[in-house]
Amino acid sequence: MATNNNRSNIFQDLLPMMANKLGGEGLIKELCNGFDLLMDKEKGVITLDSLRKNAAVLGLEDMKENELVSMMKEGDLDRDGALTQMEFCVLMFRLSPELMEESWFWLEEALQHELDNNNNSFF
Repeated sequence: MATNNNRSNIFQDLLPMMANKLGGEGLIKELCNGFDLLMDKEKGVITLDSLRKNAAVLGLEDMKENELVSMMKEGDLDRDGALTQMEFCVLMFRLSPELMEESWFWLEEALQHELDNNNNSFF
């Protein structure tokens, strides 16, 4: 279990750093690239089998079977047994609490900006 926590901590440290370095659009592009590496090319989704086969590409070769299954279950929002690109990206954000906090900050800033612009247009 400690191995999973270490992997999770490393991931949590990397994703916000990538977001800061690449910006929002660049981060999404990298997440899409990660999805492409893990997905079953014929089905266009990440399956448990494609995750098993391709996990080493992302440095996850030491993950145990139960960890892979758990990752799939956590990300599979529609419970169809596979991860779509959107489910994968959501999962990656959910695994990074620091990035989620920053996302809420960015959302609040954007909403405040919109409110300010709308309020100014009436005067």
